[in-house]
Amino acid sequence: MKRAQRKLKRSDNRPITLRAVAESVKLTASTVSHVLNDSPAARSVPEETKRRIFKAARELNYHPNFFARSLKVRRSYTVGIIAEEIGDAYGSLLISGIERYLRAHNFFFLTVAHRHDPKLLATYEHMLRQRGVEGFIALDTILDEEPILPSVAIAGHRRFKGVTNIVLDHRHAASVALKHLIDLGHERIAFMKGSPLSADSQDRWTAICEVAPQLGLCIRPELVVKLQGVDPTPNLGYPFAKELLARKEPFTALFAYNDISAIGSICAFQEAGLCVPRDISVVGFDDIQNAAYINPPLTTVRQPLIEMGELAARTLLDTIENRARYVPEIIIRPELVVRRSTGPVATRGVCVALPPAEADPRGTGDGATNRDLQS
Repeated sequence: MKRAQRKLKRSDNRPITLRAVAESVKLTASTVSHVLNDSPAARSVPEETKRRIFKAARELNYHPNFFARSLKVRRSYTVGIIAEEIGDAYGSLLISGIERYLRAHNFFFLTVAHRHDPKLLATYEHMLRQRGVEGFIALDTILDEEPILPSVAIAGHRRFKGVTNIVLDHRHAASVALKHLIDLGHERIAFMKGSPLSADSQDRWTAICEVAPQLGLCIRPELVVKLQGVDPTPNLGYPFAKELLARKEPFTALFAYNDISAIGSICAFQEAGLCVPRDISVVGFDDIQNAAYINPPLTTVRQPLIEMGELAARTLLDTIENRARYVPEIIIRPELVVRRSTGPVATRGVCVALPPAEADPRGTGDGATNRDLQS
């Protein structure tokens, strides 16, 4: 008796098959499969029939057998995400958008973080291919060669055949941010250049150097610092903001490379007894989740990061499934989000020096002209 009960329990726990769903709606298994997988053949199935199939699948608690499906069609339905860092504010929003789209279309993903190690990057790419991924999405990663599989690069600036680069309109970003500060009366604006390890760094700085003269703004080398490293915390900008103050050069606003460095800079300014934005206005870049909740809330150039992640996933799947023709580049237009970290220029410039022992020796202003600054 007990053996029969155990046997029945195992039978009850057995997963519902596609054939069982098909029998419940009195249709063929192939028709049900086309509808549940949203294949092109499903277009000829009446909407009422589709609703019956989905209702039956829900009531029977049907879940497709991924491994059986993969073996049958000899596909993995998996893509590889190659990131510089996992868990940082920028990458996590992109991955959130990617995951949202892939999950809705029954795809899986494997994620690796290379931390800008070229050997690790090559190793991970090989490992992902061994695990059968059908394409790659690279985040803030500088690709050195053409990938073997279809690929999409977010913040990618190197053109390779088969790679779609999703890039920001950096000239527009520089224009809206600098015009906002100029309209507030700021003329002596400090800048944080991105680390060479960041894929967007050079293009963003080149755009600033091109746009500034058009707006009548002079970029002063003594008010430029270059970030170093890839710290995903506000400490990325903190020591370089302290260095700007230690130079004793007056400035009334800072255009930071990204939100994380802007948040670290605000901490450094406040520690020095300065008020943001009364003494120094600060503009960030990205509009990460914390940007609206720091004190004061950060004015920033918004990248639609979640939407960019969804766009990358959709573009890659369209390429894999041959649903759309290949495009080498997709340009994203950012927007300025004005919050309370920017305000009208004060009547006096800022010139606060830190004690020599506290000045951070890293990051120096380089070059003497706008042309030199672009390098």
